[in-house]
This record gives sequence, C-alpha cells and structure tokens, in this order.
Amino acid sequence: MAKAARAAAAPLHSGLPDEIAIWEILVRLPPKSLLRCRAVCRAWRSATSARDFLLAHHARQPALPIACGDENGGSRYYLAAQLQPVARLDRAFCLCASCDGLLLLSEYSTATGDRFSICNPATRQYAPLPMRSDFIPLGMYRHRPSGEYRILMHREAGFLAIDGQDACYIFALGSVQPPRNIGWPQVRFSGVPVLLHGSLHWHLDKHRYLEEHWHLDKYRYLEEHWHLDDHMSRSNIIVVFDTRTETFRKICAPVVPDNNKLFEMDGMLGMSGFNDPGPIIDIWMMQDYENEVWALKYRVELKNADHLLVQFGRFVEHWNVAVASCDGDVLVLVKFGECLLQFDINGKLVCFNRKGLCLAQHRLKQTLVPHTFFPTLDGYSMNAWPFI
Repeated sequence: MAKAARAAAAPLHSGLPDEIAIWEILVRLPPKSLLRCRAVCRAWRSATSARDFLLAHHARQPALPIACGDENGGSRYYLAAQLQPVARLDRAFCLCASCDGLLLLSEYSTATGDRFSICNPATRQYAPLPMRSDFIPLGMYRHRPSGEYRILMHREAGFLAIDGQDACYIFALGSVQPPRNIGWPQVRFSGVPVLLHGSLHWHLDKHRYLEEHWHLDKYRYLEEHWHLDDHMSRSNIIVVFDTRTETFRKICAPVVPDNNKLFEMDGMLGMSGFNDPGPIIDIWMMQDYENEVWALKYRVELKNADHLLVQFGRFVEHWNVAVASCDGDVLVLVKFGECLLQFDINGKLVCFNRKGLCLAQHRLKQTLVPHTFFPTLDGYSMNAWPFI
C-alpha cells in the first residue's frame, strides 16, 4: 500500500511539478490532443478526467465560427478560423443552435417534418430529441439556477398557442415535461443569437421591422410595446433574452448598413457591417455593456478586391461575414464565390479554404465536460452513428 501511495503521489512529468504540467500545459491543449494524452498512463488519464480540470479546459477553448459543408449526402463541420475538422456526420443535418460545445441539429423528412437531435462533437455523443416538428429553435443556453441546458423556440407560422397568440417556448434537455409557454416579446426576431453575459442577443433593424409591418399603426405599436425613448427611436434594436430570469428586454445597437452580423469577441458584444464601395467591413464593439456604449473599433478594407473577384468569384449575396479572435489575432472571414477567405485586420488575405464551405454564424467552444442528460435520452449513442 505504501508503494501504491508513493506511485499515486509521483508527478505526471519528472521534470515539472503537477501544477505546471496540468494547469499550464495540459489544460491548454485542444480536445483531440488531450484525449491522446490520456493514453500515456493512468495518472495522466485521471488528472485530465477530473471535472474541475475539464471545466478549466473548456474555459480556455476559443469560441470560433463554424463552417459547414455537404459531402456525399452527409455533413462536415469545421472550426472556420482554423479549418480544423470537428465532426463528420452520415446525414445531411442542418445546424440550428450551439452552446458550450453542444450542437442542436435538425433533419427534414417529408413524412414527419423536422426531427431534432443534439450532439457533442468532441465526445462524439449523439441523441435524438423528443421535440415536435412544428417548433423552430431560436437559441440554446444553460440555465444556471437549475444547471439545465434549454432550448428557446417558437411555433411555426399557423401554429399558435392555445389562446391563439404567438408565443415562445422553453424545452429542457433530458426533461419529460412538455415545452413551457413564456409568452411573446411583442416583436418578431430571427437569426443566430450571441450568448454573452448570461443572455442571448439578436439584432433587429427597427426600420426593416416597420417596413414589414406597414399595415399597422407602426410607430405607435413600437412605442407602446417597447417604450422607445428618443435615443432608441433613432437607433437599431437588439433583442435580449436573460437566460437566468427567462425574460426579454431590449438594448440599442449602432446604426450600421444592411447585412450586419452580431458576434462575441474577447468578452464583448460586436457587430460587423458592410460598406460599399470598398469593399469595407466596419467592426463595432460594445465597450460599455451596462451603459450601451458602442465604438467603431476597426475599419477593414479588403485589399485587391477586384483581383479576388476574378480569382474566386463574386461576393456571396447577403455578405456571409464572420469576425473572430484566434490566437490573439482578429480575423475576418468572407465568402467569395464558393471559397471561404480569411483576412487580417488590415484587409490582407491570409488564406483561403476549400470550396463548398459555408459560414454557419454559430460558434463552437469545444468541451469534454460530460453532460448528464445524454444517457437519459432515447436513442443515445457514443462514438457511433451518425458520426463517421
């Protein structure tokens, strides 16, 4: 027993104390490299499987844009800023939402409509979800008071709540309870949300919204339901869903051109917008979240745009653009023709990726932290179909 105790107390690496080997080196590795390290010995496997280590490891992973591609009837997902493959699936799934390394997928069937499922690419866990096909996911989040992972969604057009009104619903992963009606925020929104400061954020162009609802007494409607002050009435709006209280509110956004994108970078809320001619991409950052203070942080003018058009093809409609922080550098990803190009903050082309990839706007922050809801779901599998 004494010999076993001494062996257990032996350092993981003879030349380094465990505090450095574990908390300065291993914790920084990407998930695939860390899984390989577990094969070195039992001590390494034990140290890198502890929950506190896995939480710290997840916290250090970058949240990077996802690129998707179809391949022989299946789906492939990459971390776009690194072109690192994270999953290859045997079916053509549609990516609906992401949170804490989890991907919410849908697969359409003419017989049953959309069928939803959840997976963790890093651990290769997968399970179908008992979600009805007439729901549309708006976002996914972790409800910190309960620890549950939940999906915010609404009904498809034509499927209203029992009282005949539009409504949002919440579905908890692993729960046997039906989706819970939490009401409607009195304004329609869509798109990929940004999860930051415990809230989901969607950008809503107020003027576009008014154009879509021209038949209403438009300004009175917005004033009554959103209580817009003079400043907000001249600005765009960001719809915010507090994931702790599960209530909606609104904050202001900078006035930017069309085809703008919300994103999170270095713990701040950002928004990119395309200016023509140029082409120029403006990047705004919310420097003071509490007081809703925005500032124009970068203006990225793409170099040799005419040459890029000849070499790769025209800019994709709606300007498929993503901004990311990778290894301390700010990268701008833009879809030209069938290629996904990466530019640095000075507008210089860094590299271009293979054809057929599309930016999903969702971010993936990989994790090896085990989720307890997976084994509770019917059809749960690990390291099996649909992973290839």
